[in-house]
Amino acid sequence: MVKIVDVARHAGVSTATVSRVLNRNMRVAGDLRERVERAVADLGYSMNVAARSLRTQRSSKILISVPDISNPFFADVIRGAEEAARRAGFSVMLGDTGNDPALEGHYASLLARREVDGLVILGHRVPSTIIDLLARNDPAMVPVAHGCEYSPDLRVPSVHIDNVAAGGDAARHLLELGHRRIGVVTGPLDSPLSRDRLAGVRSAIEKARQGELLLREGDFSIEAGYAHGQALALEGVTAIFCFSDEMALGALRALGDAGLRCPDDVSVIGFDDIRFAAFAQPRLTTIAQPREAIGRRTVELLVHRLEGGTGDLGHIALPHQLIVRASTGPCPTPAR
Repeated sequence: MVKIVDVARHAGVSTATVSRVLNRNMRVAGDLRERVERAVADLGYSMNVAARSLRTQRSSKILISVPDISNPFFADVIRGAEEAARRAGFSVMLGDTGNDPALEGHYASLLARREVDGLVILGHRVPSTIIDLLARNDPAMVPVAHGCEYSPDLRVPSVHIDNVAAGGDAARHLLELGHRRIGVVTGPLDSPLSRDRLAGVRSAIEKARQGELLLREGDFSIEAGYAHGQALALEGVTAIFCFSDEMALGALRALGDAGLRCPDDVSVIGFDDIRFAAFAQPRLTTIAQPREAIGRRTVELLVHRLEGGTGDLGHIALPHQLIVRASTGPCPTPAR
């Protein structure tokens, strides 16, 4: 079995240097780090993780709490997060909460019991366990990061997009196409991102001084999009903006089942740009989020805290983009 002394001899460094590299001590110079990593690869050295955990009181694990693991949006975020964690030497555990506050609290307690080194929260709620930790400690030292959503009143670093601006972009696109009776299927309105998207939509309508909104509260699921799409079609909207692509796909199906054509009769716009959006019939207009980048940057913020990084990292807003495809078109004339 290859030992740490063998790695040190192969790299021409001390065993202390090898130990610092293996324990991700960022004070090791880049050239020395590369020599050690090359020696580890050459010799096939495998560290005894259990022994290191006993010595360092760290598990080398990050927990990602996700509200709905079946949602393809979160699958891409997790892929980016796992890539960043692996690069930093951490394993990833997933906790699928199903939007259940009790499960969110259960997974958060793993951090409080130090069964994991850090926690990434992808849902909109911050469990009371974490709020208590933040209240009892310097928030900058609590290893928690928020991805996709954020809680502005807490000093928890977060990565997301500007949802107010994104909601406004979608609304302006529909207004420019002549739509005035617009259905909006939001996500849960206790979610900051849903409220922000809706605020952006309302701001665009107010600035244009025209347009009527018909609101429905959804849960980001395809079933919600179908149910609310049916109801909005009966109310005579000419466009539907869904706060997730899954809901938009459900709305498309509802319109088809009602004998309506998209976009000839009703335009539909989604949010996220999941990979299915470009293959829908018609291809879905949507707001694209940098899903994998959100996951990577969130874990990088968390690792920064775990490695003793200082400073209030704040909230990082990544760019979004309106992707115009075939599901949006000019408002139909009254004679349709």
